[in-house]
Amino acid sequence: MEPSPHLAWVLLLSLIADWSEKGQSRDFTVNDIVYLHPSTTPFPGGFKCFTCEDAADNYSCNRWARDVYCPRETRYCYTHHRMDARGDSVSVTKRCVALEDCLSAGCRDINHEGHKVCTACCEGNICNLPLPRNETDAIFSTLSPLSAGSRVTPRLSSVTCSLVISSVLTALDLSHV
Repeated sequence: MEPSPHLAWVLLLSLIADWSEKGQSRDFTVNDIVYLHPSTTPFPGGFKCFTCEDAADNYSCNRWARDVYCPRETRYCYTHHRMDARGDSVSVTKRCVALEDCLSAGCRDINHEGHKVCTACCEGNICNLPLPRNETDAIFSTLSPLSAGSRVTPRLSSVTCSLVISSVLTALDLSHV
């Protein structure tokens, strides 16, 4: 039985196709997360972030991120993205952090060669999927208001609302006179 030249061509073309796919970088998307199984958390309010140190790009970081819960003393997911002058990734670092590490979110130039660093923080389970690339997405986003004490905020809000409503009613009464 002679080997078929058609089979050889099919194998060669599939090898070339696999090689070309591996040579192209792509960004990590929500579709890459097939299904997140609900599980019990190690403590109430436990969450996960994508985590990596100095990965080459976002896909590499997210693909090889360890699947572990963040420590109890952290509350946010942090992303540090360093880019060259063309905007291509030089390094990506993602980790779990406390509030103090999120107060300097934004972008800044780091040297005269046009390199730029953008940092972002977010609150939520694996919320640090995308990379910050400019001032629009290099932000600190939270799901809950920042306050020193959770009991002070509702009282302050109700007092503020009462003052606003009172002012509006007074203004309406004066406009009818």
